[in-house]
Amino acid sequence: MRLTLATAAECEAMARVHAEAFPASWREDEFEDLLDGEGIYGFLAANDAAPLGVILCRVAAGEMEVLTLGVSPAARRRSVARALMAAAIPVARDLGAAEAFLEVAVDNDPAIALYEALGFRKAGLRKAYYNRGPAGVVDALVMRLDLNAAAA
Repeated sequence: MRLTLATAAECEAMARVHAEAFPASWREDEFEDLLDGEGIYGFLAANDAAPLGVILCRVAAGEMEVLTLGVSPAARRRSVARALMAAAIPVARDLGAAEAFLEVAVDNDPAIALYEALGFRKAGLRKAYYNRGPAGVVDALVMRLDLNAAAA
């Protein structure tokens, strides 16, 4: 697996893996627009055959926000998400972030376990945050990480 700092050249692959990971996914042009924004960066995880995962983050006012983190179903449980987070956190620190935040569906036990293993702690709840179409809506946990205390 290789990690590539995201540029416009990675947006097609980022959109493809995002579509595999989420029912409500972002298009290639949305990734391009976001990457043009100030303080926004991301990584694409891939192997020779296909994109495996994507992370997109924003740093502003001393905080990192994980805008999205998705892994192709075929690549889950293979440390792709952990590698993406491990790449994103040092960049956030370099950009002056002292804390990191993300939202995760309350029923996504594997992701919650990963974030807790990385040092994230529950900081709040967003009611009816994720719309899953016909499957309904689900709440999101807001999780926070102190980047000064987190392992490098």
